[in-house]
Amino acid sequence: MKKISFIFISLLLAIVVTAQDGQQKPGRFSPERFQAALEQFITKEACLTPQEAAKFFPIYKEMQAKQRAVFERQRQLAKVKPTDEKGCEKAIRQRDEYDLELKRIQQTYHNKFLSVISASKLYDVLKAEDRFHRQMLRGWGHGPQPKR
Repeated sequence: MKKISFIFISLLLAIVVTAQDGQQKPGRFSPERFQAALEQFITKEACLTPQEAAKFFPIYKEMQAKQRAVFERQRQLAKVKPTDEKGCEKAIRQRDEYDLELKRIQQTYHNKFLSVISASKLYDVLKAEDRFHRQMLRGWGHGPQPKR
């Protein structure tokens, strides 16, 4: 649950920063640079070969796109607090459904990843992804490359 929240917050921050300024300025957040840095970090930390990375990252990007769609629905749900108890309960249940959907997406894609890289490398990928996001949030505004 913490990982999902963390990813959601990271993506939400990326969307907000990007929406505030459509033109790229030096020092501004770039989703492309962020994605490139993430892929480079994961490749290095998980010791992916170029062949493994070439098979893994298209599937990874597909998973991220599906997760972003759910995050956007979560964001829309959270925009306005319902005015009555029944509405609040419905919103809570919908939020739970979105969380479960995110977990199902994650599980589905973990199985797909296991068809292109070993379990030990996938384990390292997942740890690297978590570490990258933590470091990026800690150093927000200090450049796209995380420290090791």
